Amino acid sequence: MNTTRLGIMPEPILSQESECNLAFKPITFESLPEIEPFLHRQTYRTCDFSIGGIYMWVDYFGYEYCICHDTLFIKGGEEDNLQNTAFAIPVGKLGLQESLPLLKDYCKRHNLPLILSAVPQPAAQEIERLYNCPITELPDWGDYLYNATDLATLVGHRFNKKRNRVNKFKNTYPDFEFEAIGPKNLPEIIGFFDAYMRDYQKDNLLFTYEESKVAQVLREYDRLKFDGGVLRAGGEIAAFTIGEVIGDTLIVHIEKARKEVVGAYEAINMFFADYMTRQFPEIKFINREDDAGDPGLREAKLSYNPQTILKKYNIVLLSSLL
Repeated sequence: MNTTRLGIMPEPILSQESECNLAFKPITFESLPEIEPFLHRQTYRTCDFSIGGIYMWVDYFGYEYCICHDTLFIKGGEEDNLQNTAFAIPVGKLGLQESLPLLKDYCKRHNLPLILSAVPQPAAQEIERLYNCPITELPDWGDYLYNATDLATLVGHRFNKKRNRVNKFKNTYPDFEFEAIGPKNLPEIIGFFDAYMRDYQKDNLLFTYEESKVAQVLREYDRLKFDGGVLRAGGEIAAFTIGEVIGDTLIVHIEKARKEVVGAYEAINMFFADYMTRQFPEIKFINREDDAGDPGLREAKLSYNPQTILKKYNIVLLSSLL
């Protein structure tokens, strides 16, 4: 199903007559139905290949897209340097040997270096093999991937502390409730998040941008193919979370909780994982995204014993290699 055709590459299928000039246009809400099918035709499991991973960061990275030969191309800022134009790995019908030359031609026409950013490890290794070029890891942007059953059950010695925090929450709030996000509770969640932003605001541009996008997702939730859950304690909202299923992976885009409610983060994490794995039996993994280099986030994500970290790379490709 991985249409990047990693492994032994076939001969290029493009003829000179069938080649097209890539023409990028901004990604908008109206673009998402056109983009979404291509995200389900890859198996990288990284958050970059999801609607949430693209749409929530479209303004930050300046994402644009085009579709050529049944293949999705995305252009934006380089992960570690927004001033540089970079490209995602194309996904769709064309293999790397067929899609990368199209990017090379585009960069030549626009006098740009060909930089690939946030490249998943399997594709990076394939490009390294094909073109004998260096690949540079982006250590702050690797996604934390967990076994879905682990997070849904917290079984075993490795999860003693997390399980104890959930039990503490249950004992403190025996009347707790977990429910799916829907039209009835969405206005209340929006109100909760408005208060959350006032109470926990940070003097940080990245944080401010992310919070603005969370607010936007809540306003547009009924039109997005996301799933979410809300946790109540003492009759009031204590936490909510929102994610998206791509293939066998649940990608958690948003998770917010009242810090003064002991165990709220651990509880919403566990209850949502349990709910989603029952709703979607195909879910085998849960991607809780990257830590963006934040030490506190890194410690928190590691404390859940990830199965692996999905490494990502930057690659600068010289025209002479293609």
